[in-house]
Amino acid sequence: MAEPGPETDPETNSETDPGTSRDTLLGGRVTIFQPAAGYRAAIDPVLLAAAVPAVAEETVLDVGSGTGAAALSLAARLTGVRVTGLETAPDLIRLAETGAEESGLAGRVLFIEGNLLSPPGGMVPGGFDHVMANPPYLAEGSGNPPPDAARRRATVEGDAKLGDWLRFALEMVRDGGTVTVIHRYDRLDEVTAGLREGAGGLVVFPLWRHERGGEAKRVIVQARKGAAAEEQRTASGLVLHHEGGGYTPDAEAVLRGAGALML
Repeated sequence: MAEPGPETDPETNSETDPGTSRDTLLGGRVTIFQPAAGYRAAIDPVLLAAAVPAVAEETVLDVGSGTGAAALSLAARLTGVRVTGLETAPDLIRLAETGAEESGLAGRVLFIEGNLLSPPGGMVPGGFDHVMANPPYLAEGSGNPPPDAARRRATVEGDAKLGDWLRFALEMVRDGGTVTVIHRYDRLDEVTAGLREGAGGLVVFPLWRHERGGEAKRVIVQARKGAAAEEQRTASGLVLHHEGGGYTPDAEAVLRGAGALML
């Protein structure tokens, strides 16, 4: 589960036991439990989940599900959708399962321990209608990796590189299904090149900090498996903040109103 950036959604933050906090997303519709120190989810997984075009009875795989922020947000937004989270860290899986129970979503969200480089036997290629992922944003050896081990694991690529994440996502989604990825804007070319290896109809959706055409540190990219690879369009995207601070009404509608991002 990748570092979501500096923005946070501080709806609640009360200690439940030493080292763990209880927080809410989507205006209180979702409860997550996460380490009080180290990696902490913010708005990126919520935005990622809002971009997945799933409908009732479809299945979604969340690669690198961490404490469950994206998986639970998607399940809370779309009644009837079933979500599987794949995560390497058993401590994060336990927190995600607690969040699913607390949010009333345990019946539709399943978290599995496993590595995308050697996935569990139950992971069937083409077995999901949609796949979403929030890969680590930093390539190994780049930037300034955080000293905290958990944050480093979330933000810096390990054995699995960005290309591995994208290949696995494309392998696991059915023909005609979508792969949706959120990543750093400055790695957009890598994301689109990787998705073109098995999908097309790419949509690039910038997440603007203050104004369209200004600064975008994050981007959502969506592709459809089996579509014409040469097709790509850039959407107008979403402006996150007012110039003076605070979320825009459009951002609020997604982050707290559980609205969808129409790519």
